[in-house]
Amino acid sequence: MTDLEYDVMDELYFVSSFEQLRETLELEDDELRNVLQTLLRKEWITCYLNHSEEIPHQEADFSDHYQKYYYLATKAGLLAHNGR
Repeated sequence: MTDLEYDVMDELYFVSSFEQLRETLELEDDELRNVLQTLLRKEWITCYLNHSEEIPHQEADFSDHYQKYYYLATKAGLLAHNGR
């Protein structure tokens, strides 16, 4: 896990919007998108349409809607984050 992945995961113990993450971590859109996409591929995070409606991993159209999604760490992601 990279330092940036660690910092993003640190914010995803609770559901957070792309905008919240971008502001809190002070990252550019492209940089945050790339990290979220990597975490999604590792299945360390999940995407949500809102605070409670999860999008199945295979149905998430990340490249077109990543700025509209909310994010949350998965159990595997939390274990990876805490094991670092």
